Amino acid sequence: MGRGRPPGSIVRERIVAILTNVKKAYGYQIHKLYLEKFPPTTLENVYYHLRQGVKIGLFKVVSVKTEKGRYSWGDKVEKRYYSLGKT
Repeated sequence: MGRGRPPGSIVRERIVAILTNVKKAYGYQIHKLYLEKFPPTTLENVYYHLRQGVKIGLFKVVSVKTEKGRYSWGDKVEKRYYSLGKT
């Protein structure tokens, strides 16, 4: 057995299952769906696995939208929409 983290991830596999059903979603939306169907994980963990999945071609960023609103951190939010990649 080699050193370091294994290349696969149960969280990424579950995100693939979610994106297979919904086709396109942003990170927070994926996290909400994840919590409905699977054991709890943190929002940061979902974002981490989305970033790693983009690096290995499992996911792709379809679009990035800036939406205005009233948030605790300001008046706008940037949403990255993900879908399944080529692999």
